[in-house]
Amino acid sequence: MRFTKMQGLGNDYVYLNGLDGLPEDLPELARRISDRHFGVGSDGLICICPSQTADFKMRIFNADGSEGEMCGNGIRCLGKYVYDKGLTGKRELIVETAAGLRTLELLVENGRVASVRVDMGCPQVGEPLELMAASKSWTVTPVSMGNPHGVLFVDRPEALDLERLGPQFEHHPAFPQGINTEFVACLAPDRLALRVWERGSGATLACGTGACAALAAAVVQGRTGRQVSAQLPGGVLELSWPSNGTICMTGPAETVFEGEYPL
Repeated sequence: MRFTKMQGLGNDYVYLNGLDGLPEDLPELARRISDRHFGVGSDGLICICPSQTADFKMRIFNADGSEGEMCGNGIRCLGKYVYDKGLTGKRELIVETAAGLRTLELLVENGRVASVRVDMGCPQVGEPLELMAASKSWTVTPVSMGNPHGVLFVDRPEALDLERLGPQFEHHPAFPQGINTEFVACLAPDRLALRVWERGSGATLACGTGACAALAAAVVQGRTGRQVSAQLPGGVLELSWPSNGTICMTGPAETVFEGEYPL
């Protein structure tokens, strides 16, 4: 089976061209291929599929085999994949996801996609909840970006024990379907810093939907303006949320390598 390894700010996925079909048991394949010791190593598996309503369809499987709704870094890399491999000549694409349709603008340099601007849709921000985790009360703001997030504003995200805290929020009884968790510091009206614990994959170097959720919660609570740079461990995403529109995310997409994986 041919595959391509890609990453956006260190949030890495294995990509399969599924336009002519895919292997069976994709959840099990995702678990095996994502293993960083015995597989290729990744945060998950992304399959590029045909769509009846868009240019392409994206299916994403987390490292634990669970299927996700949407991935901001993953969809940017999908845009690079289909353009660089000649599967499309368009520089504006519509991609079908389990969270709905997403529009991509491909920013091309020297004939290859260097970065991608994505219309991430309109966030749904809930009322903050007071939850217990690690013997402490935390204020968590639920946000939906088509997938579920919990945003926590903290002073120093880098100082937190993410391996301990992340699973407690991911599996908290308040979120029976699980949750992606963002630990966010508002450094300035136009600057955020955050770390993310992703549902089904654990700590990742970046999360596009998580950064958008952080911006949405920050704007609703008056903590930042509507245009920010979001610093994640893997790099920076540029985000904007006009008052009458959807969140736009811009960031890089890179191919790491290609190879074959035995089925």
